[in-house]
Formats: sequence, structure tokens, C-alpha cells
Amino acid sequence: MVDQPIHRLYLHFQELPLSRRCLYTGTLLVLAAGYAFAALYIYTSHSGHDGNPVTLSVQDIVIAYSGSAEGTRLESALHGPMSGMLPQRDQAGMLRWIREGATKAGYEASIKSVIDKYCLSCHDGSNPHLVNLDGYDNLKSVVERDTGMDIFTLVRVSHIHLFGLTFIFFIIGLIFSHAFLRPVWFKCAVITTPFIGIALDVSSWYFTKLFNPFAWMVIVSGALMAASFAYMWCVSLYQMWFYTLPFHVAQRGIDPNQTVG
Repeated sequence: MVDQPIHRLYLHFQELPLSRRCLYTGTLLVLAAGYAFAALYIYTSHSGHDGNPVTLSVQDIVIAYSGSAEGTRLESALHGPMSGMLPQRDQAGMLRWIREGATKAGYEASIKSVIDKYCLSCHDGSNPHLVNLDGYDNLKSVVERDTGMDIFTLVRVSHIHLFGLTFIFFIIGLIFSHAFLRPVWFKCAVITTPFIGIALDVSSWYFTKLFNPFAWMVIVSGALMAASFAYMWCVSLYQMWFYTLPFHVAQRGIDPNQTVG
């Protein structure tokens, strides 16, 4: 496989100017930090919906996109990403109020003061991406049966993910294309895999609302993207600075008098 012909336009990392390699290295380091924070955000925003705040389970994904027949959106949030935002006593009181029917009298008597003190700093309606909890009428929408993300939210998040992840994997794939790997089909498969993962991931959000087992596809597609990112990142950095280029590649018509720039 190593004697496969090398494309006339192919350049390995070590045949690039030093300035280009520094640019690529800085880009890879920042992208890795951004990907790590994105993974952390997904974990904190989705884990705990099933009552276990430690792990991110398939049931967490189901509840996030399809909802829960056993509770409301506010209960899911209080058990999950918002579990640490209220003192335990106030959280227990709010859950009790929901289970007793979430009446307006109960809201005025004990819940309004908790919402005003702990929630309205973020959920006052000023941020269109966060649920408005200011007033009983707004609160009613999140104490009804949890149906998961609504279609409008899914569409909004979908276009952000499709554009953002495509740019990320285009950049890292472009950098990775300078790596020397054989067979060539394997290299192409690694570059292509995250784009397949993006399509599977976003489409599975909608399918999970219709058929809960598609939540497994959300996890699998996320794993495919993460594995592809990690592989391209590690191979690119290694071959950029530490790899010994095969002799037949290093000697293929490169000008020995060229200078770094």
C-alpha cells in the first residue's frame, strides 16, 4: 500500500513553510479547547434529566428531545442542569408545588419569592434563548407535561450546529489532508466521517421525538465526530513536528535550496 502514487499537488506538513505549520498548530490548539468546552456544555445541559446528575444516559437524550411522560419541563430542569441553582429546601418546595397542581395561589404564597430571588437574573425574558419565568402565566408553560425541545428550538439549534460544525471539521480536515497516510481510502474515510456524523446527529434529534430509540444514534454520531476529531488532531500535530517522512516522499522533487518562511 505504501507504493500508491502520490498526487502532484500533495504537500506534507514538513514541506510547508514554518509559518504555515505555526498557523496550523495554533488553530488546532484553540479548536481542541473549544471542542472540550462544547462537550462539557452538552454534558451539563443534558445530564441529570433522568434523575441521575452524574452520568449522561440514553434516557437523558430521550427526555431532552422527546420529553418525559412522568414529569414537566421544570421538574426535568430541577433534577438536571438546574439542580444546583436552588437551595435544597426551596427546590423540594417547588417540586411539591408542581406535583400538587401548580396552582396560582401556591405560586403567590411561596414560589414567586423563590423564582424572583434565584431565577430571574437569567430567566427574566430578556434572553430569547432562555425560558421566561417572570410571572405565573409564563411559568405555566414549563409546569405542563414535558414534550422536550419544541420544533422552533430544534430548527434554531440545527442551523447553528450545521454551520458551526461544518466549518470546524472543514478546517481540521484541511489541515489533516497534509498528513501522509496509506491507504488513501482510509485517510478519505477519516475526513468524511465527521460530516456523516453531523448529518446523523442533527436528523436524530427530530427522529427521537417520534421514536425514542433514535437517541442511541445521537450518542453514536457524537462519538463518531469526537473520535474523528481526536484522530485528525493527534495525527496532524505528530506529523507536523515529530514524524520522520518516508524517504521516497521526502525526495520527490523538492528543491533542496528552499527556505522556511
